[in-house]
Amino acid sequence: MNISPPSRIEPLRPSLPRRAAAEFVGSGLLLTIVVGSGIAAQRLSPEDVGLQLLENSLTTALGLAVLILMLGPVSGGHFNPVVSIADWLIGRRAGTGLPLRDLPTYVLAQIVGGIAGTLLAGVMFDTAPAFSSHDRATGGHLVGEVVATAGLVLLIFALARTGTASATAAAVGAYIGAAYWFTSSTSFANPAVTIARMFTDTFAGIAPGSVVPFIVAQVVGAALGLALLLVFYPTAARTADRVVVAQHLETQP
Repeated sequence: MNISPPSRIEPLRPSLPRRAAAEFVGSGLLLTIVVGSGIAAQRLSPEDVGLQLLENSLTTALGLAVLILMLGPVSGGHFNPVVSIADWLIGRRAGTGLPLRDLPTYVLAQIVGGIAGTLLAGVMFDTAPAFSSHDRATGGHLVGEVVATAGLVLLIFALARTGTASATAAAVGAYIGAAYWFTSSTSFANPAVTIARMFTDTFAGIAPGSVVPFIVAQVVGAALGLALLLVFYPTAARTADRVVVAQHLETQP
């Protein structure tokens, strides 16, 4: 008598709509944190720009770490188009990382979520939406964006090899908090964040004319970060599916 083997249970990622929702909410809350804390800092410390930056950077660092821990198990906690694109690029041959079919959905969710988060911060602080007048596209700022983005990409993919979710969240938050200070651009390092911050004429804003140069610098920085990653960690593609943190796989008969 032939006995059929039990059906194999395959681990699956959460569904794409759930992952997209997590990226939308995470990106939105990230921008609410960045813009909202910037507005609060302006009002609480109106005569001290250095203190405003300190308040904004500490809040962002802590908030980003929390968001990665909260939503990373669903979507990976990218909240950043260059991270999603890099994840697809590095993992495409090894069959790890973000599938190409999911990439446009991730990027769209991140951008739309970021804009929604910026507008939400304005509503909470009774600040009308307006295009920013804060021009940032100087040569030094663009170099700062290249440095900030390269370091972020290198950190995230290096930690995917060995880091736990809690360590990765803390490290990424700490890096962004530090990069507020050691880069001239205050470390946007994220095209979705850059686009969204165009819609607030407050401390965190960026003028529309500076957006495209910033995004170009971020793409260059991401490419540099990936190149350094492959020099230091040639087998990094094997763990691309753990970026930023590993998703909680579900089973289905």
